[in-house]
Amino acid sequence: MMLRAFVGGFALAAGSVVCVASANAADLPLAPRPQAVAPVMYAPPVYNWTGIYVGGNLGGAFANSSWSDPFAGANNTFSKGGFIGGGQIGANLQYNWLVVGVEGDFDWTGIKGSGTDSLANAINTNTQWTATATGRIGAAFDRLLVYGKGGVAFADDKSTLNDTAGGSASTTFTRTGWTAGLGLEYAFYENWSAKLEYDYLGFGSQTLNLPTAAFPSYASSASLNVQEVKAGINFKFGP
Repeated sequence: MMLRAFVGGFALAAGSVVCVASANAADLPLAPRPQAVAPVMYAPPVYNWTGIYVGGNLGGAFANSSWSDPFAGANNTFSKGGFIGGGQIGANLQYNWLVVGVEGDFDWTGIKGSGTDSLANAINTNTQWTATATGRIGAAFDRLLVYGKGGVAFADDKSTLNDTAGGSASTTFTRTGWTAGLGLEYAFYENWSAKLEYDYLGFGSQTLNLPTAAFPSYASSASLNVQEVKAGINFKFGP
């Protein structure tokens, strides 16, 4: 009897404690919900233009040439054009958005033209190659680079005179001048980039001595200016 009474009393006390605890728990404020964490967005790394690069290019060139011989009174002006193709090598250094660098390029050309001077002598010119050594400065918008360039230019020029008496004379020499240009370059995959560029090459006038039997003192003052539009691909070494 005593054991039964003890067990009953213990159960009654335990039930009271549970009821009181439940009542107190009901009076407690609800725990705040955890704040939602914004998803982490992937940010691709900003492209780094610093490094040495090499590449190739193809395009077209257009040139204006003029001839004049003050002694013979002969003169002529004509245009010529053709395809160009070659390569370039350079280096860039990037400071935040500013990119500075140097570049050298060489292009074989098919810029040929012909004409007749005012004395009916036939003139042929062939610019066989052009080359430049320039500095570059540009603004980088991640993978897009907008740049300008300027420096010294070279051109190999062959000129031929066929006079009205059947005589012929020719000369080949390297011109030296200046160049300036603009371009866009886009890094399309890891260390590979593609560019589109316009360059102007100015060479001024050069005296050409082209003596023939009929014109022993033919010395023409010939000028040459070249405009090049080319597309190219570069590979940059390093990260």
